[in-house]
Amino acid sequence: MHAFGQILKIETRLYLRDLAAPLITIVLPLLLLTVFGMIPALRESNPDFGDRSFIQYFAPSLLVITLAMAAVNILPTVLATYRERGVLRRLATTPASPAALLAAQLVISLGTILISAVLLIVVGRLAFDVPLPRHPLGFALALVLGTAALLALGLLVAAVAPTNKSAQAIAVPLFMLVMFFGGVYLPRFMLPNFLVRIGDYTPPGVQALLDAWTTDAPRPLHLAIMAVIAVLAGSAAAKLFRWE
Repeated sequence: MHAFGQILKIETRLYLRDLAAPLITIVLPLLLLTVFGMIPALRESNPDFGDRSFIQYFAPSLLVITLAMAAVNILPTVLATYRERGVLRRLATTPASPAALLAAQLVISLGTILISAVLLIVVGRLAFDVPLPRHPLGFALALVLGTAALLALGLLVAAVAPTNKSAQAIAVPLFMLVMFFGGVYLPRFMLPNFLVRIGDYTPPGVQALLDAWTTDAPRPLHLAIMAVIAVLAGSAAAKLFRWE
């Protein structure tokens, strides 16, 4: 346990030292929320968004930025880099096992996602009158399952990528797909309906987050798909993962 604590402390310092990571995963979504929130027209209810304001409609997509960066961009590239440099192999010969490093990376990813989600909800509510999630339990469940699905995909990338470059070659297209179907690059109401439906079932399941945040409980099918992806991708990652 002491070894894990030391590794977590070191990995957290390394994460914070690279300013780009916290800036993109936490600050960027808040910045976009602030910019959009300062435009009065985007705070008014609109029938195109189900009588929600644009900022209410777009808030879950801002959370997708953090989820995608932490789970399918940063996590697999860091682990692949450690494998390439022999860090995981050397850890296997010490009391601090490679599993402790893997656990520390997951804790950092989860912590980043939790901080971003809380800040988006609190700042949105206090500064721009974005309602709190109407179904807190459903929102928490949708966030947990969506996060689990993306982390499992990130671990799967880390499992099959032997080097940093190969991890980036897989992670970047996956990252772009998650961002696109999550409505980050283009708000989902501007997409064709069939692309919106695909996005409903693409991790992290932005429609489930939107439903729980603004209307009612997320649909069970959306949650079930996220759970299935998490289990399948996680199982494949566990089977394929190598420390060296």
